[in-house]
Amino acid sequence: MNRPRGVVLDLDGVVYRGREALPGAVEFLAWLRAEEVPFAFVTNNSTRTPRQYVEHLRQLGIPAEEGQVVTSALCAAAVLQRWNLQGPVLVVGGWGLREAVLEAGYALVEDGDAAAAVVVGLDTELTYARLKAACSAIRRGARFVATNLDANLPVEGELWPGAGAIVAAIRTATGREPVSVGKPEPYPFRMALNRLGTRPEETLMVGDQVATDIVGAVRLGMRTALVLTGVVTSLEEAQGGEVRPDVVARDLADLLRRLRQDP
Repeated sequence: MNRPRGVVLDLDGVVYRGREALPGAVEFLAWLRAEEVPFAFVTNNSTRTPRQYVEHLRQLGIPAEEGQVVTSALCAAAVLQRWNLQGPVLVVGGWGLREAVLEAGYALVEDGDAAAAVVVGLDTELTYARLKAACSAIRRGARFVATNLDANLPVEGELWPGAGAIVAAIRTATGREPVSVGKPEPYPFRMALNRLGTRPEETLMVGDQVATDIVGAVRLGMRTALVLTGVVTSLEEAQGGEVRPDVVARDLADLLRRLRQDP
């Protein structure tokens, strides 16, 4: 495959799984730095801040900067700003999402009657009271934003309920559809491309899910590589859908070998 001018990588299932770097991750990113190929990380997980992701990557031996991390939480906050939303926000989600909304200049509220928007992500401390307040606000007319619609969150061999499961509960209770800002929607890919300063056709997206990473990148005209270290684990599964990645690699070590072969 031709060498890209920029690389965007998913995190969980591509670079690491839990507290362990996946095969070839450290070497792959070191090679990008040595070759002066700019790269960014894109994740649908809104629970961590970019700073926390950077700390986690550094613990795995992967140097990174906050500006290289694009989260669905940042995309949600950017959408609120693009709408010129006036008023406070009710967040159903973790600290990563709450901090992104705060840094965008919005006050946070727990009262559904006061919220101008409801932003929903993965909330591992979800309460019925918060769910009720979110539904009340949306029925009253508050804007409804979802960080992503992923039904499940892969965590070290298990599938936990994802942000999409919480979004589905609110959607069922209110009959309202959210604006989703995570992959495969274009928001995180465009934010990453803007940070890299590269065009879609010269940028490689590396992911582990066809439905989010590959589909979203293909829609924007990006080149794509799928690694079999995450959600998709077989070549047959990777090539079985209508949208297929340009390259399927066992892991980042395999992908690095192919890139090095390009003169």
